[in-house]
Amino acid sequence: MEIIDIVYIEGDGIGPFVMEAAMKVWNAAVGYVYNGSKKINWIEAYAGKKSLEKNGSLLPDETLKKLKEVKVGIKGPLETPVGSGYRSLNVALRQKLDLYACIRPVKYIPGIKAPVKSPENVDIVIFRENTEDVYAGIEWEENSKEAIEVIEFLNEKFKINLHNASIGIKPISEFRTKRLMKMAIDYAVKNNRKKITIVHKGNIMKYTEGNFRKWCYEIAEEHKDLIDKNSIEINDVIADNMFQQLLLKPEKYDILVTPNLNGDYLSDAAAAQVGGIGIVPGGNIGDEIALFEPTHGTAPAIKDPKMANPTSLILSGVMMFEYLEMKEVSSLIENSLKKCIKSGIATKDIMPDNPVSAVKFAAKIIENFN
Repeated sequence: MEIIDIVYIEGDGIGPFVMEAAMKVWNAAVGYVYNGSKKINWIEAYAGKKSLEKNGSLLPDETLKKLKEVKVGIKGPLETPVGSGYRSLNVALRQKLDLYACIRPVKYIPGIKAPVKSPENVDIVIFRENTEDVYAGIEWEENSKEAIEVIEFLNEKFKINLHNASIGIKPISEFRTKRLMKMAIDYAVKNNRKKITIVHKGNIMKYTEGNFRKWCYEIAEEHKDLIDKNSIEINDVIADNMFQQLLLKPEKYDILVTPNLNGDYLSDAAAAQVGGIGIVPGGNIGDEIALFEPTHGTAPAIKDPKMANPTSLILSGVMMFEYLEMKEVSSLIENSLKKCIKSGIATKDIMPDNPVSAVKFAAKIIENFN
């Protein structure tokens, strides 16, 4: 029997409830496809509120060590308590493990109520840079010693006149941009995607997002033979126009490559078109390590977390099994989940009139394997 190690982090809020449901589906699918010849060895690691209570740390070194050793992990949503020392645990994990590509496939699932007329036209994959841009977290509060020093420096050195302002720095580099674009090209080739659109605000921010655009085109030119061989079109769209295009002509777009903040906005906006972030998966991938996660948060507004929707996490597992080259498992889970929803079986956010719990939803997905 082949044993496949995967690290998991339960998560906070609804995390343990959606993780329980998702685990049932993943384990059943692996058992169904491989009939005992392969098995997942789940290795628990800790982060967030549960970790703070257990280990006195929101993000222990042991968790990072496990992920670096095992190379593949999946997590539930994490809460970052106020005053914790981290702006976001999710961002901290991405940066500490150099998971530079946030990949979010957005595709409509028939049977889900969506706010647009033709949600079935949305089938895109967003590659969002994960380690730079405003999420790098370089900023100083108004009237702080650091902000005053930066303002004085800008005034004295460059004659830029600012008064009583908070200051943020937006780094975008050639190396980190090009490796993201290269990953998007490789993904397009592997998954038969035919168009890559670079999304930027380079008309205004010429040396950050403008260079993001330039460097993406440069890496495309370096791999021109591969792009031409696979008939991949490369183009670019200004970020604000991209929101309009996504609403009016989503069928014309395939893969979007974006700096961090643009990708954050666009991935949530695209998810809204197909029914919300509760049904869209996500993965954070670097050169050596991959950590998959749902796109939603801990959902404190849900009064009964047993009724939370595990779809985003289950489909993040689908992405994970694809990454592990276990495509039969991925296809089985995805097709069975779609059958469930199409037949009217789902959690409250999808089927408010006749909802099932997360665990019962998982059981129905497993029933559809046969």
